[in-house]
Order: sequence, then structure tokens, then C-alpha cells
Amino acid sequence: MSRFEQAFANLKAKNEGAFVPFVTLCDPDFDRSFEIICTLVDNGADALELGFPFSDPLLDGPVIQAANNRALNAKCSTAESFKLLEQVRSKYPEIPISLLLCANLIYAQTINGFYKRCAEIGIDAVLVADIPLLACEEYVYAAQKYGVQPVFICPPNADAKTIAGVAEKSEGYTYLVSRAGVTSAENQSYAANLDTLVEQLKANHSAPILQGFGIAKPEQVKEAIALGAAGAISGSATVKIIERNLDNHTNCLRELAEFVREMKAATR
Repeated sequence: MSRFEQAFANLKAKNEGAFVPFVTLCDPDFDRSFEIICTLVDNGADALELGFPFSDPLLDGPVIQAANNRALNAKCSTAESFKLLEQVRSKYPEIPISLLLCANLIYAQTINGFYKRCAEIGIDAVLVADIPLLACEEYVYAAQKYGVQPVFICPPNADAKTIAGVAEKSEGYTYLVSRAGVTSAENQSYAANLDTLVEQLKANHSAPILQGFGIAKPEQVKEAIALGAAGAISGSATVKIIERNLDNHTNCLRELAEFVREMKAATR
């Protein structure tokens, strides 16, 4: 059983949903990023979704774009990101870890080389933001070759064929996007058909569904779980706490701890 499968089984046994925070690796720098990630885990995160710093992110709004820039300005490369992941995995051997990144970062390492490195560190899943189903085979093959679970996005405008493809190809979890557009904690106008998408994904035997985009408050976590999702992912709201505390790291960790505890409580 994979770490994600074990985590979802444990949560189901406790009648809880999953809360999964997202942050960009090495934001605002290597050492503070490690302390931030530790704070997320220590205060109740059920899994981690982590991004690699990249100069041209596709799905990210201004908040996460700025996080990418901070990490890059701190000279954090892909190599540094892998080093940080090794440190996180060493401290937390059981926490499920997923990566969310763009294909160029994988391609630069060679596809096989990237997934091999993920397997060596203990990365559980990888979501490649800009690889659609019609071009995914090489990535899925390499992921499965090295025991890494591929994850795909179900967009709000997905047709039946796309839903079936996402359900078939996704392992570990399925990422349900709340609305069209880029990531943002402010834009919380969800698509009206999320309940239908959840039903159709489940009918196609998808991996557990995590809802993301615009998840910033505990009540939204409750709504996602009530809709039938296994949990929720919060990125921009998490990263905004880092952004507003760049000059006060102690307060940053305190606010992050409080945020994660409140969001996790909403899963129960």
C-alpha cells in the first residue's frame, strides 16, 4: 500500500477528510522553507503538495508566482529542491509527498532521471501541470517504472472522455480544480458542476479526490468534503502567510501552525 493509500485508509477509518497544504520549495530560502514544511506537518497536514521553483509557472496566480521568484532569487535550483526534499523525507518517513511542477523541469533532468531521483528520495506522486492526457504516456510510463504515482487534474469543463481518462491515469489522488483560471485565495467563485464531476469521477473509480483552487477557509474544506471529495488542497492561502511574514519568521511559523490546525479541524 502506498503512503497516499495508507493515509486515505487511516482517515476513512477515523471518518476524517484530508487537509493538504501546498508551498513552493525553498520559499523564501532553503532553511526557512524546511522549517515551514516541518510546521505544516507538525500541526496536522495529512500530506504535502510541494512545488519546484520555476520562472514560467502556468497555473499559478500572483501569490505563488511571487513564491517562485523568491526561491529563485535565493539561488534555489532543482538540485537544491531535491536536497530539501531529502531532508523532509528523512524527518518524516510516513507523510505522503506529491510534487506539482511543469514539464520543462522534468525534461531538463531527463524524464527517467527525474522520476528515478524521486523514487530514490521517497516522493510518492507527481502532478505535471502542463502535460495533458493526450501527451502523458511517456511521463506515466516513467512514473510507474520507478514506483511514483502519476496525478492528473480534472478541470471544471471536463467532458466524459476527459473524466474517464483522468480517473484511469491518476494514482494516489485526483486533483479536482474548483474553477477555471489560475491559483488564487481571493477568487472563490466555484464552478457550479463540481458535484457532478465528483459523481462522475467516482463512477469511473478514480483515486480519492482532493479539491483545490480557492481553498482558503475552514468552511471551504467542509464544503469540499460534503461534496464528496476526500479532502482539500490549499496553496495560495498558505503561501500568503509566508509572503506577509518575510521579515518575521517566528510569526510566520506561528500563523502557519494556527492556519493548518484550523483547516485540519474542519476535516473532522
